[in-house]
Amino acid sequence: MKMHDRVRALSHKKDVRWLAAWLITLLVVSVWCLLFLNGPALKKVAEGFGSTLLIAFLVSLFSLGLGWGFALMLHFLELKRKSSATLAVTFLMNLIRSVPQVVGVLFCYVLIAQGIEGRLFQSNAIIFPLMSVCMSLFIFVEITDLLRERIAHFMRLDFYNALRVCGVPEGRIVNFDILWKNSRVHILNKLISVFGMAVFLQCSADFIISVGLSAEVNAVNLPVTLGSLLATLDSKQDILAIGYTLTHPSYFYKLFFTHLQGVTVAFLIVLSLLSIDRIAGGYAERHRL
Repeated sequence: MKMHDRVRALSHKKDVRWLAAWLITLLVVSVWCLLFLNGPALKKVAEGFGSTLLIAFLVSLFSLGLGWGFALMLHFLELKRKSSATLAVTFLMNLIRSVPQVVGVLFCYVLIAQGIEGRLFQSNAIIFPLMSVCMSLFIFVEITDLLRERIAHFMRLDFYNALRVCGVPEGRIVNFDILWKNSRVHILNKLISVFGMAVFLQCSADFIISVGLSAEVNAVNLPVTLGSLLATLDSKQDILAIGYTLTHPSYFYKLFFTHLQGVTVAFLIVLSLLSIDRIAGGYAERHRL
């Protein structure tokens, strides 16, 4: 491949470049925090960032499983012409769709927090999957819609009827020939967006909980995340220092030393959401979705 072809190919991989930029920036921020952030605060930031990414990853997996299951359920119910069952499942999905995601997640977090207070859940190995499942319940419908659109699109093509005439089982046609062979790029692109949506929902819900808008649950009950760290008193003071800098520019350099915890947490949230959005957009552009 010629040099200009390589350059042009790389220019189309915006998702790869944004992923590399995200990782490099995280490395730089990590080194800076190791040098200038005190030990307890550094431990909290690392724990919060890791927890946020882990929960978002689990949400993506659970959402894919739920979305795939509901898409197949609706497909086979429609094939068997069970209209009453189809209407019941569709009504359930529309009911979930009508609930604001943040409100639904907060309600589920109340139940999880009560379980933690009652010593029903004590290990993060249980709490993290529970939090992820709760969030997935209000996100999976988007994956279901995507999978049903892909199935409906290929059912209109000749190859679908040809495979059925050849005796290929319906489950193999849908799962392997349609969703895996011809739709996995679309599914992966949707999962990247779901990952970003999970990060945003997690930070939003934890921030709301931590500032005391919920009487039933508080930040002590749930694991540390970037959202709960952003609402701590230290981080609030650090964020207010940014506003103070607007009228006192000479104070700017102190932000990265005296107020490093809050600035780092806010920066990680913004950087992660921006990078995930650009990665999803670049991936869609590269594959012409």
